[in-house]
Amino acid sequence: MHSLLIPALAFVSYSALAAYFWYAQARGKGDVLSHETIGHLVLIPLAMHGYLLGQDIFSGGGFDLGVLNALSLIVWLTLLVYWVARFFYPIGGFQALVLPVAAVTMLLPVLFPSEHPLANTNLFAFKAHIGAAMLAYSLFTIAMLHAVLISQVEKRLHHPSLPRILHSLPPLLTMETLLFRLIAIGFVLLTLTLASGVLFSEEIFGKAWQFNHKVLFGFISWGVFAVLLWGHHFYGWRGRVAVHWTMSGFGFLLLAYLGSKFVIEVLLHR
Repeated sequence: MHSLLIPALAFVSYSALAAYFWYAQARGKGDVLSHETIGHLVLIPLAMHGYLLGQDIFSGGGFDLGVLNALSLIVWLTLLVYWVARFFYPIGGFQALVLPVAAVTMLLPVLFPSEHPLANTNLFAFKAHIGAAMLAYSLFTIAMLHAVLISQVEKRLHHPSLPRILHSLPPLLTMETLLFRLIAIGFVLLTLTLASGVLFSEEIFGKAWQFNHKVLFGFISWGVFAVLLWGHHFYGWRGRVAVHWTMSGFGFLLLAYLGSKFVIEVLLHR
């Protein structure tokens, strides 16, 4: 077991930065400050978090991607994507929403260690499959967050007491443009994940492909996002329609992997 020093430092750093960004967001300066020195400091807990993930996932020469490690990895990737995207979009203040979650999920594998090693971890097909899946989950997590924010902004657009933190968000059109770009890239990665799982199941998992509840929810999620992208391209779907479809697709995606992992590992203790 690794020392608790690094997890403690990462948790404190995440928490301090989260408090600072929330304070900045309340003053309408979250995105501005994220481009200054304080914004670059996010890399410090990100690096520590990444190191801990490497220690936990590749412990003992195996590959442990249990539900807590998977959740921590998805949140880590989400925050990393936000940190990079802030150079191209005015979304730096969104880190305030992810930093507290990162602080909590980073500690979970440390406080509740488990071992669920997988076989064939040295194969390129396996690594590509897992990499595409985790990136897809991260992008759809960001898309879900944007959908929730878009919904809240639309509901309170003409409300006299609109919270200050919502005032500091980018324009709705900017958020919707980014939402569909995230969904499009995530859809490609999800397609690669599902296709590789079907075509190379024996090489990746060491057994023939099986149609189970995990696969079913994965394909339902794929279908939901496919219809959403089709409707947006041909019929200009946006606003509440896009929000509802995004939430539905993300819900099925959670059931496909994290939901299955939770039932198997936490409830059934397998």
